[in-house]
Amino acid sequence: MEKGKGLARRWAVELPDASSSPAVPDPPGFTRSAPDADDAAGARQRKDSETAWKAQKAWEVAQAPFKNLMMMGFMMWMAGSTVHLFSIGITFSALWQPLNALRSVGKVFEPFKDPRVDTIAPKLLFIALNLAAMGLGVWKLNTLGLLPTNPSDWVSSLAPAREVEYAGGGVPLI
Repeated sequence: MEKGKGLARRWAVELPDASSSPAVPDPPGFTRSAPDADDAAGARQRKDSETAWKAQKAWEVAQAPFKNLMMMGFMMWMAGSTVHLFSIGITFSALWQPLNALRSVGKVFEPFKDPRVDTIAPKLLFIALNLAAMGLGVWKLNTLGLLPTNPSDWVSSLAPAREVEYAGGGVPLI
């Protein structure tokens, strides 16, 4: 026999003709009703849950620099205290990342902008953690000796000392 001819199809779905039944019946347990107070309460509950979700996510975003702070501290410790390419790269990365994060605080918290969600406290925590990360980078610069913190670092900018004693006189021996 030829393929597809004469054999009944095993998996065939016969849909009812749309003209015979005007609408698909509702599933068991479903009743159509007009919108009423239950829908308003449901909408209010959805808005409240969305507000709570936005507040929770804002706090999660605010605490994210803490994870980065721990990771960067570990990487700085692994880089050692000698001046070489890896330690300098890690240190400047530790300074650059928080600086960029501080410049984009508004963009970071923009998805959570809502009159019912207070983002002031999460923003302050975000800023504080990024400032702590920058402090860690500055501390590492200091331990590498790359910050001019000693008086000897500024000797080249000092004026020459005034001469206090003069030596002169004597008899020429020619």
